[in-house]
Amino acid sequence: MKISLSWLKEFIALPEPIEEVAALLTRSGLEVEHIEAVEQIKGGLAGLVIGQVLTCERHPNADKLSVTTVDVGAEEPLHIVCGAPNVAAGQKVIVATVGAMLYPSEGEPFQIKKSKIRGEASEGMICAEDEIGLGQSHAGIMVLETALVNGTPAAKYFNLENDYVIEIGLTPNRSDAASHFGLARDLRALLGRATCMPQLTEVPKAFAELPISVVINDTDACPRYAGLVMTGVKVVPSPEWLQKRLRAIGLNPINNIVDITNYILHGIGQPLHAFDYSKIAGGQIIVQKPEAGTQFITLDGATRTLNGDNLMICDAEKPLAIAGVFGGAESGITAETNTIFIESAYFQPSSVRKTAQHFSLKTDASFRYERGTDPNICVYALQLAATLVAEIAGGAVASTSIDVYPKPIENRVFEVKYAYLDTIIGTYLDRELIHSILNNLDIATEVIDEGMYGHQGFENSFKVSVPPYRVDVTGPADIAEEIIRIYGIDNIPLRSDMATAFISPFPKVDNDTMQYSFSNQLAALGYVEMMNNSLCSPVYSALTGVLNPDEDVDILNPISEELSVMRQSLLFSALQTVLHNVNRRQQNLKLFEFGKVYRKKEAGKYEEERMLSLVLTGNMQAETWLSETEPSSFHQLQQVVNNLIQRLRLEVSLHTLPSSDMYHFGLELQMNKRRVGLIGLVNTAFAKHFEVKQPVYYAELHWEYLLKKYKPELKVKEISKFPEVRRDLSLVLNTDTTFADVERIAFATDKKILQKVNVFDVYQGENLGEGKKSYSVSYFLQDATQTLNDAVIDGLMDKLIAAYEKQLNAIIRK
Repeated sequence: MKISLSWLKEFIALPEPIEEVAALLTRSGLEVEHIEAVEQIKGGLAGLVIGQVLTCERHPNADKLSVTTVDVGAEEPLHIVCGAPNVAAGQKVIVATVGAMLYPSEGEPFQIKKSKIRGEASEGMICAEDEIGLGQSHAGIMVLETALVNGTPAAKYFNLENDYVIEIGLTPNRSDAASHFGLARDLRALLGRATCMPQLTEVPKAFAELPISVVINDTDACPRYAGLVMTGVKVVPSPEWLQKRLRAIGLNPINNIVDITNYILHGIGQPLHAFDYSKIAGGQIIVQKPEAGTQFITLDGATRTLNGDNLMICDAEKPLAIAGVFGGAESGITAETNTIFIESAYFQPSSVRKTAQHFSLKTDASFRYERGTDPNICVYALQLAATLVAEIAGGAVASTSIDVYPKPIENRVFEVKYAYLDTIIGTYLDRELIHSILNNLDIATEVIDEGMYGHQGFENSFKVSVPPYRVDVTGPADIAEEIIRIYGIDNIPLRSDMATAFISPFPKVDNDTMQYSFSNQLAALGYVEMMNNSLCSPVYSALTGVLNPDEDVDILNPISEELSVMRQSLLFSALQTVLHNVNRRQQNLKLFEFGKVYRKKEAGKYEEERMLSLVLTGNMQAETWLSETEPSSFHQLQQVVNNLIQRLRLEVSLHTLPSSDMYHFGLELQMNKRRVGLIGLVNTAFAKHFEVKQPVYYAELHWEYLLKKYKPELKVKEISKFPEVRRDLSLVLNTDTTFADVERIAFATDKKILQKVNVFDVYQGENLGEGKKSYSVSYFLQDATQTLNDAVIDGLMDKLIAAYEKQLNAIIRK
């Protein structure tokens, strides 16, 4: 949103520099994104001053040139060679001094330099109006009638006022600030300075009144509608001052009537619309929703179809305008218009928003109506429009002022406790200051307890009455926000004893949000999401040797035998996807799917469960000159699964997955003695049924169950100040012993100082004996309260050795 500083000054005195004004607005929540200087005349007549010609003689070497001396308020007069035929001694003139940049009405700008013209020194230029961009005449120099002293800047003589355009990043909740007066209200509170509104003058009345009536058929969508008729208007270009105001904020002037409505819209925030009165059939304005299918041509010439829920301004026969959004082509103002009807209304924001979205129209009026305007300013805006029309277009009022307002919108009144404000603000503010800030924001206050002025009245409260145009102030928290932004958050001290009286609970787990988040995590690891058909062949479950074909959910009218049952495992469709990609020379695959599996239970009942599947096959990366290719492995997929489980903040136990027709080997994840997932190498024979010939590592998680067990509460603990210690053991074990067994026994032996167990080497060889393997295991120890000594460390290692020897028949290699 663009704001003109000079226009803003019509509402509030602002002697402060533009930078200070911008800082104030930003501090109050109206962020200034850009400041642009706007010059009334290019260059602003910088370097041009008023001078007086002291002497004027003919140039000795040129008949059409004169040699002059000019007083410009300096110690010595300037010697200037001038070619104007009308230059004479005693004249007051405009002088461009050396260094000044001139921007002529035509041609390129040029800089004044000290020079010699036909042998005579020239230290400036006496200017004609076209040479400084003030007109087109070049008949002679400008001769002034002024008592201003010599040396006075020319800009002062011409009353030039450079403007600044401030661009505000207006947030959707601050519709009250969507005008120059809206900003002035905030500055009033920030500076404690009075604001003023344009004065209304008496408007002449026509000899005869013209008939006009207003009927609102939908008072919910249009709570208030005001208007009046003016006749004898002349539609012509606007005066220069009005065009200047509109151009400053990026609007193109159209004609004096339309420009007045735009001037009031951007000036005080009330949208207006002007109709050609002669196009209003029956002298009636009806605010209603015409039936669906009605055609309407808008000002841009587009034909639009109404949907039955679009609020329209109609006459006795037809629609005239889209309420709060856009005018109609037929009733618009033209050069032949001499009688107008001016509308000033308040429309329900949701109604305008729906209509604007339906037609994909965004206008300055809809921008404000959608966010909420001030229903109490309608009549004043209408009177101001009448004043300006009479002044600029020569019109006279030809009807009584109509104001249909059946259900006046009341102020929002509620109670605010001082203790609450002190808590939210973070400090105690003087009660009179609180009331002063709110009153300057047009929020009336009423003291409930007279004992409020001091700490003794700490628990007291007061009532506020919030005007309807402050749509964002609906409760005590908003009152606190208003006080903070005006008082200044930088002025609130940061106390050493600050604390919060409220801690927000962890949000409830949203399944879709969690799935989306984990999908992003897998995608970041290079996995591609697949979405497969839930239908498959009944042969697949029988081939697994694990799943029960009797639990297949049959389709009543299958399109083929291959798609006649619902899948019991995501592996079926995953292998089909692998084949599809391998056939297209995409052999290195990382895939995942969130999908459901289905089973038929007893007594005609069915079960479905959402699962997460992961597939890893081929090489980990494509062949490059930088590194050799590395085939995918079981442990790489296991690491991904471990990361997912850790992020869910769950603890699972690992168990050996028995070899089957479905998997060669793998691990089963359990919680509470229930399987919650598995990781395995797909049996080669099973994969060949899907024509997949390369190794496929597959993981499947019971996603629905894991989400129910998910722990959103994040537990943290202080990092120990004491060092971590590592000790290693080399264990000779039976080949059927797993690392999970080693880890379980370790943590069963000690849970206080043992932090982590890791296997860093595995060895199998003839020298160990048949049925034996060796694990090299590291143990990480740390005490949160003290530095570990050798006695404690050795004692724990001895316990571990004893436990392994007893429970696993382990041999400790030394």
